[in-house]
Order: sequence, then C-alpha cells, then structure tokens
Amino acid sequence: MHKVCIIQARMGSSRLPGKVMKPLAGKTVLWHVRDRVKHCRLIDEIVIATTTDPADQLIDAYCKREEWPVTRGSEHNVLERYHQAATRYAADIIVRVTSDCPLIDPSILTRLIDEFDPATMDYMSTNYPARSFPIGCDCEIMTFAALDQAEREATKVYDLEHVTPYLYTNPELFRLAGLANSHDQSNVRLTLDTPADFELLAAIYEKHYRPDGIIAVADAVAFHDKMKAEMPTRR
Repeated sequence: MHKVCIIQARMGSSRLPGKVMKPLAGKTVLWHVRDRVKHCRLIDEIVIATTTDPADQLIDAYCKREEWPVTRGSEHNVLERYHQAATRYAADIIVRVTSDCPLIDPSILTRLIDEFDPATMDYMSTNYPARSFPIGCDCEIMTFAALDQAEREATKVYDLEHVTPYLYTNPELFRLAGLANSHDQSNVRLTLDTPADFELLAAIYEKHYRPDGIIAVADAVAFHDKMKAEMPTRR
C-alpha cells in the first residue's frame, strides 16, 4: 500500500502570519516539519498541500525550488484539498500532519503507521479519543476510502475546514482507533500558533538543533518544562 504523508501549509494565519516560512536554525519551519517526517521510514512519499490563494505562491515556489511534491487547492475546504492531493499521488493510506508542528516526532509517526491496520480500521489519531501526546506531535492516519467518503458526504463548514472531524464524529460509519502515549503530556505545548510559541521553539532549536540530526522530543519537553517552572521567578 502506498503511504503518503500530506502536510497542509499556508501563509495565512490570524495570530502569526507567514509562520510556516519563519526561520528556525537557518531553515524554514516548513523545511523542519518535512525533514522530521522524512525520518519516518514507513512513509513512501511526502506532499505539501498549499492553497490557490496568491499569498501561497511563495510556498509553491519554495517547494519547487526544494524539488518537493506540492499541490494547490482550496484555502478553506481543506478536506477537498487533501482529497485532491491524495488522488493525484495515488495514496492508499494518508498520514496527516500540519505545518505548524516543527517538533513532530517521527517515532510517533512510525508507531501510528505500524499499529494502523486497514483491514480493521479506517482512521487512527493521536488525539482520539483524547490527547495524551504533546501539542505539536499530533498526527492522523486514514484509508483513502475513508477520506473519499468524507469528501463526498461532509457538508458542515467545520468538517471541511478541519479534514477529519467527519470521520471521528461518525463512529457508526467508520472504524476508529486511537494511539496513546505511555503517560499524559497533553499539557506540553510544542506547536506554532503565536509569537510566544515561536519564541519557545526558536530557543529550543538554538539549544538543541544540529544539522546532522533532529531534536529529540524528550529534550524539547524538558526544555519546555524548565521554562515553565522558571516563569514565576522571571516576572
């Protein structure tokens, strides 16, 4: 089965515009997300799915310079955008990652793919039925058949904008499964959505990033916890 990771990316962001192209250790956030996904050896192909909005021409041109597969689709109907990308690249299994996760963990992706059984499952997520991994290590996996059914049947704006809610809110239609962490780290925030998030991620990358490897999530969590513990004394 052809396993394709589709990374959604766009320049528009109300709280941190252009966040996916911000620099971390001399590379863009998007570069680091893709590089970390690449360390999961069970993924056959990685595709960037951006939008047809003129602002996202920057992402399209960047991906082409890097010689990465890239598609462009609807800005707001992200479900349709995923379906188009999955169809174009003949995906049997789709792994979903967002471009605001520059500390996405390839070992979690490996577990997700390894434990997903398309004979008995249609969808699996690190957030189903509840989150236990750090925010920013979120990932999902689904069959093309499930994505195709969602794209044909979903009509609610929320379902179209967020790709997978139609799957996990309809357990009578889809066989659902979750991937759980060994202990609850859902209070750890390693995603990129605000200037404060970027400040933390930049500090983590400055301390731990080396060009010949990737940052261990355990190191990022330890840094996060240290910063959080020091906050009251830094006022």
